[in-house]
Amino acid sequence: MTLNDLPEIKIVRHARAKRLRLRVDSAQIRLTVPLLCSKRKIQNFLDQAEEWLLKTWQQQAQNIQQQILPNELKLFNLGQPLQIAYQSQKNSFIYDELRNQLLISDRQPEQYLKNFVIAYAKHHLPLYLEQLSQQCQLDFGQCAIRQPKTRWGSCSAKHDIMLNSGLVLFPEKITRYVCVHELAHTKHFDHSPHFWAEVQKHDANYQQHRKVLKSSPMPWWWNV
Repeated sequence: MTLNDLPEIKIVRHARAKRLRLRVDSAQIRLTVPLLCSKRKIQNFLDQAEEWLLKTWQQQAQNIQQQILPNELKLFNLGQPLQIAYQSQKNSFIYDELRNQLLISDRQPEQYLKNFVIAYAKHHLPLYLEQLSQQCQLDFGQCAIRQPKTRWGSCSAKHDIMLNSGLVLFPEKITRYVCVHELAHTKHFDHSPHFWAEVQKHDANYQQHRKVLKSSPMPWWWNV
């Protein structure tokens, strides 16, 4: 294998970058460079990193091949795990709620499994947030479900709340903590002692739930 066998390297110029930095994941190779970095310097850097780059990319590919897709899925609001089957079918996924079964197309199963989770989250998380809002007596504006890489939720100055679709993959108490956290921001738009007191008012074990959230990795197929 040579550099020509690798996927196209995505070069991103960043104002805050002070040095060249390579990042390899299962989907792409990303090179972050300072704004004024020359093409020659970039090429020299890639030439020097060739051995590491090839080795790392091959390791990523091997890791993906070793991964096994789940045959069941635990979702935050279901009492029993959702049973999964992979098969040839026209639809990317078919959710049979009565049978508690999910049928995934075997064409791109990792992506279709993620697509289902996103669709499920868009339907159920806003309903859950509304229910919790009434329980806590903390009103919010709109609810948006997205897939940010670094945040589980956010609350705007207008009290619009964003929730990460991946929250449906956590136990209900963890999902509830994030919702309580964002709802508390509608009353205290900061992380002051008053804010944390409001969170604790509705989630006595919020510190433990926060630790679990920070230490729990997402399943491998979520990032493919």
